[in-house]
Amino acid sequence: MANEEKKDFNAMLHKDTGMPKIQMVTDEASIKKYGGEKMFFAPPVTYDELMKRIPYGKVVTVGAIREYRAKKNDADFTDPITAGIFVSIAAWASYQRTENETPYWRTLKANGELNPKYPGGVEAQKERLEKEGHVIIQKGRKNFRYYVKDYEKVLFVFE
Repeated sequence: MANEEKKDFNAMLHKDTGMPKIQMVTDEASIKKYGGEKMFFAPPVTYDELMKRIPYGKVVTVGAIREYRAKKNDADFTDPITAGIFVSIAAWASYQRTENETPYWRTLKANGELNPKYPGGVEAQKERLEKEGHVIIQKGRKNFRYYVKDYEKVLFVFE
C-alpha cells in the first residue's frame, strides 16, 4: 500500500464490502490450485477479530486464517488476494488506534515470513516478535527475507 499516513484504515476495516459471500470459481487452474470451486470472501473486520485472538508468544500465518475462514463458512478456500489486503488493513488500523490494539505482528506470511507491508516494516515486526521470545532468521544473499525460526512450534490453532 502507499500513502498509509493519509488513509483512514479503521474506516476501511469497518466498510461494508458486501461480504461475507461465496463465489463459485469455474477456472480449472484455480480449482486445481486451491482445491475446490467454492471461494469465500470474508469482510476486513473478521481478519482483525481473528488476529486479536493470537496470544503472546504465539504466531499464525495468513494461510491458517484463510483455511479457518473457509472451513467455518463451508467453502473450499478463501480468496488469497483480499485476505492479504485485509490483513494489512487490520495491521494499519491497529497502528492508527490509540487503544484496542491488534497484535498484527504475530500474523506471518507463508513459511513464517515477516511482512514488510506492516507499519514500520520488517524491522518493527522483528523487534516486537523478539520481545516475545521468537528468534528471527535472515535468508537470501541480496534480497533479504526474515522468518520466525521454527514458527511451526509456536503456531496458534483456531478452534
